[in-house]
Amino acid sequence: MAVVSELLREEGNDALSFGDYTLPEKAKLEDKFLGETYKVKTHKEITRLEKNGEFVYESIPGTAVVGFKGDATSASFTVEGPSDAQITLGFEPETEYKVTVNGKEAGVIKTNLGGKLSFGVELDAGKETKVEVEKA
Repeated sequence: MAVVSELLREEGNDALSFGDYTLPEKAKLEDKFLGETYKVKTHKEITRLEKNGEFVYESIPGTAVVGFKGDATSASFTVEGPSDAQITLGFEPETEYKVTVNGKEAGVIKTNLGGKLSFGVELDAGKETKVEVEKA
């Protein structure tokens, strides 16, 4: 997998790919996908995705995300970055979600009052990591 040079790309399976962690300066792009407006901001320090003005995804440092599918109850995607990342996803407030990384359960995490779910992912540069999150 490589960075998403288009910053935001529609995949054929109703999924999105976004993010370019190699950029030294912040880049932004807004586009429509399946009738929704998505906005991505990305560079080496952070990657952030919003849908219709609502928070969806953020990573620190920046990452490249491929095949992102998500709703209020689940998300799945493959992520790549230069080093370990803190990932935050937007879900339902005060709800428990099971997180799986590369097929191994990473635990059950409860979202905060704002619906944000945060967890760390160990990333090796150039290697893909599969993340799946579902309501517990």
